Amino acid sequence: MSLFINGFKDSKNVKEFKELGPDVQNLLNAAIKARENAYCPYSNFPVGAAILTENNEVFTGCNIENGAYTAGLCAERTAAAKAISEGQTTFKAIAVVAQQESFTTPCGVCRQFISEFASKDIPIYAAKPTNPPLRVLCTSIYQLLPESFSLSK
Repeated sequence: MSLFINGFKDSKNVKEFKELGPDVQNLLNAAIKARENAYCPYSNFPVGAAILTENNEVFTGCNIENGAYTAGLCAERTAAAKAISEGQTTFKAIAVVAQQESFTTPCGVCRQFISEFASKDIPIYAAKPTNPPLRVLCTSIYQLLPESFSLSK
């Protein structure tokens, strides 16, 4: 039986963790660990993210909420900001880990943010925080945001 999760057919886009390469497994595990630092007293929805950069460095982030809701940061933008502030502006892959029935993929703001630093289509892996994750949604920034905004277009 095939299930649709966040619009993607389970049989095509969902893989078993053990089927993924060691780089992807390490990225997912880094996101799981980053999730432990989430500051989410308002939503109680901790999220962790990890970004693999062009030079194979991993930058992690967690969501950071604030009473002024728009001042909060998603885990993906936290990880991206850390990478960018260290001079790493080309991303190779991203992992996102959260806890809910369906897989949690980057929000619209994060999708646009990520696309600014994706010179090509990059994989995005979403999983629940089991250790190791049992199943992983394998998608990409172009699948999630096929028509991103760009000043250069």
